[in-house]
Amino acid sequence: MSGNLKVTPTAIPGVLILEPRVFGDERGFFLESFNQRAFNEATGLDVQFVQDNHSRSAKGVLRGLHYQLPPHEQGKLVRVVRGSVFDVAVDIRRESPTFGRWVGVELTEDNHQQLWIPPGLAHGFLVTSDSADFIYKTTDYYLPVAERGIVWNDPTLAIGWPDTPKRQLSVKDSTAPTLQQALDGIG
Repeated sequence: MSGNLKVTPTAIPGVLILEPRVFGDERGFFLESFNQRAFNEATGLDVQFVQDNHSRSAKGVLRGLHYQLPPHEQGKLVRVVRGSVFDVAVDIRRESPTFGRWVGVELTEDNHQQLWIPPGLAHGFLVTSDSADFIYKTTDYYLPVAERGIVWNDPTLAIGWPDTPKRQLSVKDSTAPTLQQALDGIG
């Protein structure tokens, strides 16, 4: 715990679970959702966030796996403010010792956890509650021409998505290439 922020490493170096200190009583709670100095001290990073995004999705919506091509890769600091999601980061950095591996974390409005996903990883999430509000900061701007995706059910990744009654995906996400196809420039 560095000040008001606890950091837990994951199986992919650089992907971090962040837990802010929550002050609560019978009236509710207070937490500092972001503090640049605390983030830098706790993570050892010095990144600049340039964009905040907010999405609301119904149960079973799966968004991802998204990434942007160099030099426009996005680091993301993600959290859920209403509901719950299963959040996934996939290491797609060819030179990485954890290339092709994924980590999944349950982010909920009650656990207040955040996930730091460094640039160069693909990201996606599945809504596991009736609906979820998902908020994230990015280190680079969204650039449509640099946007890419990997299909959520790529058999070589074998992501352990939770079972949901009905998955809902955009056409773009359901027809995304596999990781290998993306690497080969096919997708």
